[in-house]
Amino acid sequence: MSRVICDIPLNRVEGDLEIRVAVEDGRIVEAWSSGTLYRGFENLLTGRAALDALVITPRICGICTTTHLNAAARCLDEVAGIVPPDNAIRLRNIALLVEHVQSDVRQAILMFLVDFANPAYAGRPWFDEASARFAPLAGGSALEAIRETKKILEIIAILGGQWPHSSFMVPGGVTQMPNIAELVACRALIGRFRQWYERQVLGCEVAEWEAVDSLDALEGWREAAPSHGAGDLGWLLRLGTDTGVDRIGAGVDHFLSFGLAEMPRESILRRGAETHVFAAGSVRGGECAPLDGERIGESIAASHYEGYEGLRHPREGITRPRAPDGDHGRYSYSKAPRYAGEPAETGPLAEAVVAGDPLFADWIARRGPSALAREAARLTRPARLLPVIDAWLGELIRHHEEPFIVHPSGMLDGEGAGLINAARGGLGHWAKIECNRIARYQIITPTAWNGSPRDDAGVPGPWEAALIGTPVRDPGNPVEAGHVIRSFDPCLVCTVHAFDPRSGASGTLRLGGG
Repeated sequence: MSRVICDIPLNRVEGDLEIRVAVEDGRIVEAWSSGTLYRGFENLLTGRAALDALVITPRICGICTTTHLNAAARCLDEVAGIVPPDNAIRLRNIALLVEHVQSDVRQAILMFLVDFANPAYAGRPWFDEASARFAPLAGGSALEAIRETKKILEIIAILGGQWPHSSFMVPGGVTQMPNIAELVACRALIGRFRQWYERQVLGCEVAEWEAVDSLDALEGWREAAPSHGAGDLGWLLRLGTDTGVDRIGAGVDHFLSFGLAEMPRESILRRGAETHVFAAGSVRGGECAPLDGERIGESIAASHYEGYEGLRHPREGITRPRAPDGDHGRYSYSKAPRYAGEPAETGPLAEAVVAGDPLFADWIARRGPSALAREAARLTRPARLLPVIDAWLGELIRHHEEPFIVHPSGMLDGEGAGLINAARGGLGHWAKIECNRIARYQIITPTAWNGSPRDDAGVPGPWEAALIGTPVRDPGNPVEAGHVIRSFDPCLVCTVHAFDPRSGASGTLRLGGG
């Protein structure tokens, strides 16, 4: 069996994340994803003041801290019945997208591409150069990614006072408006990062990349200039194709997006009735449908919880843990989120497919989902987001004197939901507030969606399904399983243990970082 342990926090799979896989005839035939540690943020919030959610939930995760703050603020906006002013929406979005950009680059270079420096690939013609670029904390690309992503995070510190764990978003808006000099400084930081991203990652200008709208166009782009192959994206495509990563990790073919970056009511970016930069919705079997939050439910059939059977909407969710008791049908402290009763993949690839991105729509239609498609969607997403961030900074400068908050008129009381896309996919906060106190708070993270265990019907979660059929050439070093799990970005340092029940062979793989 194969085991992955991930130890960076992400709510219900906080701490240890264990993946076991059974390998037969050189392929994975079964997989189980287990969150092995319970922390209980949802229960910790119960009984506290409503505004405490703005301080506590960002500490669920030190990587997507701003995203949790955004979701909590939007949830309380809904409780208060307030639509924040455009300047507040712009400021919230800018901080959110900056966190996305740094996460996308760090994950791809520091956590995914590093696995091509694994000894399993020694002897490949590209191995020495790949190791020189992506070796942990030593490779040229790795060191540049650390330096540049650290620099761009200064934008969140300017807007929100600090990163991580800022608390500048509140019901109705934000706590203050940056001055013009601060906004100009933010634009300079974005401009600098964009120049680096175009040179080091894309190997071309963003405008040139935007013309890549199909697999055929992608192949043409790869051959059009030496710089295209020399960038980190070019290396990802080359290595992923050469090692077969483009043919593994298909998953469930059901994509879910909560929408990324809500549009201000007045913006040069708005086109017609668009509500987000990346649309909300779902795609199943190629058919796109609008997002319906009422179709979300959670199963605890394979989880170490008690209190109900079947699917329950998180608005009525119960988080009542039970100690593992030898019931092998229950193997995780993660619940099993489902959309329309089925597991759904969320993240950059799902986001692109739901939004109708022509390149990834063509990729999925012709080749289906894969670990490489997932990672390519992540590494190219900043090309879409950087111009958006710059445009909204410009709008903040032009509309600097307009409001940045609408204060609630009275006590917070009622129910609300904050559904947004985190860097790793759909994130939802649901709250019931009674007289300014939290009566119930439920959270579903992206890794809960992607790393969920089986549900009441015994249906595996997305990355359990994605592992099935993956070849494992060496159970002592199951790097292929690592590529699949990393493509979902569990945001953690992972260890994989593999076991072949026929030969008894076993082994361990350290998946990047840490």
